[in-house]
Amino acid sequence: MLIVGAGPCGMALANLLGTYGVNTVIIDREAEVIDYPRAVGIDDESLRSCQAMGLVEGVLTDTLQNTAIRYYTSWGRCFAHVKPSTKPYGWPRRNLFLQPLLEATLRAGALRFANVQVRLGHELVALEQTGTRVTAIIRQPDGTPEQVRSAFVIGADGGRSFVRDLIGVSLVGNTEPAKWLVVDVCNDHLDAPFSAVYCDAVSPVLMVPLPYGQRRFEFRLRPGEDEHEAVQPDHVRALLKGRYGGTPLPDVIRARVYLHHSRVASTFQDGRVLLVGDAAHLQPPFFGQGMNSGVRDATNLAWKLAAVVRGVAAPAIVATYDLERRPHASVMVDFATKMGARYRPRNRLTERLRDLVFRAVQLVPGGRDYILQMRYKPMPRYTRGVVTGADPADKHHPVGRMFMQPDVTIKGNRLKLDDALGNWFAVLLVGVDPTDLDHGSVQWWRSIGAMVAMITASCSGQPVRANATADVVIEDVDGAFRDWRLARPGDEIIVLRPDRYVAATCTVSQFAVTTAALRQTPSFSLT
Repeated sequence: MLIVGAGPCGMALANLLGTYGVNTVIIDREAEVIDYPRAVGIDDESLRSCQAMGLVEGVLTDTLQNTAIRYYTSWGRCFAHVKPSTKPYGWPRRNLFLQPLLEATLRAGALRFANVQVRLGHELVALEQTGTRVTAIIRQPDGTPEQVRSAFVIGADGGRSFVRDLIGVSLVGNTEPAKWLVVDVCNDHLDAPFSAVYCDAVSPVLMVPLPYGQRRFEFRLRPGEDEHEAVQPDHVRALLKGRYGGTPLPDVIRARVYLHHSRVASTFQDGRVLLVGDAAHLQPPFFGQGMNSGVRDATNLAWKLAAVVRGVAAPAIVATYDLERRPHASVMVDFATKMGARYRPRNRLTERLRDLVFRAVQLVPGGRDYILQMRYKPMPRYTRGVVTGADPADKHHPVGRMFMQPDVTIKGNRLKLDDALGNWFAVLLVGVDPTDLDHGSVQWWRSIGAMVAMITASCSGQPVRANATADVVIEDVDGAFRDWRLARPGDEIIVLRPDRYVAATCTVSQFAVTTAALRQTPSFSLT
């Protein structure tokens, strides 16, 4: 594989391909990590992907975990407080970081793999596709050209993607005409260990605490305000003074003016060339999901590329990347855009109405938790693609959704579920006898490298050893699978994809039919 662009999304893809053993070259025209932070929020889904890369602990070292966010009216009243505490996927839900440090961790991680080459200072010049290959012309640091042939090329080269231009794919959407002044500071002593959104009809402000004494501010420029004047030191200090009061002002690292884009590529794939991250979609930063959406892209695509390379799937499986990811990327772009609109109410009346709505929601049973735990966040749901049995009408149906990640134990050792299952397909048997499974179906799953895991109740007294049918016996130490069976007694078997989305659920008696359905799904195309 050839990946163009060594930002967070490209490096995430390179690390995941490294774990799958796929020969990969990743290039970037920049020789060093860009030294200023851009993205500042990483969610639990992305941390789960970092876990799959074997890098999550290093990433967490440089993050502020589970940071709250408060929303204020223009007259200074906090009308909403968000502080998620649950960990449905095994990690904190809202975390703040410095992008240069994350990129350094990802780049160092890729160097672990003999099958991954990180080639900085190399620039893509041209692409040519054939039926089975893509030929890329790359300019090396000394200016000499080099020809690289690859099964697939992935454009992870940002919002101004050269790869996207080469394949003639357009970005569809809008660019908000209003400009924002983004100010990053260090040596920060403000006693405000939370993110804050100060909603205002004229000049809304965002404030985000960052690790190691840094903080970010975003000020919306007024209509007609000159962007050159906006970044002048005296003007920036005046804006900061309004937020710090008597607290000593921090040191300004940089001040830049940005436009916010809400755009999605018309397709994420052209033959054997694919787009991920900002090359595929751009969204305003109001919900902190730009980079996280890119990591979702990488996590969805990596295992499909690996399945083709391993010979357990036809190249057609790669087409499910666009089928699954583009609709959700569009949803996230729309959601972030609408969030930004709420930061700037039309007038005091609309503010009052919004205030009343938030108060009413918190009085409804479960409403307060809905806000606190960020349950309003749109989660991916794949009803087409590498899934079978999805019920689009059932909002609680698990097929096509990311599966939970509880703690479990194996032979007394406590660990997270993904670490117990490995990095490939898994067939989970929840409280059922593995000897009752259709033998031919089990053998087929094993032939493509899937793990068959038997889930037992905590202190059940069942033998805690694998047998001819189950590869591993996992103890449900916290009762998460017990609760699963109580809520969904018919889902005795859960088929998990490598990205930990549910491909299928069924009873023991339906296992053979369900396996056959997945094998025969054109989008799956497994051999």
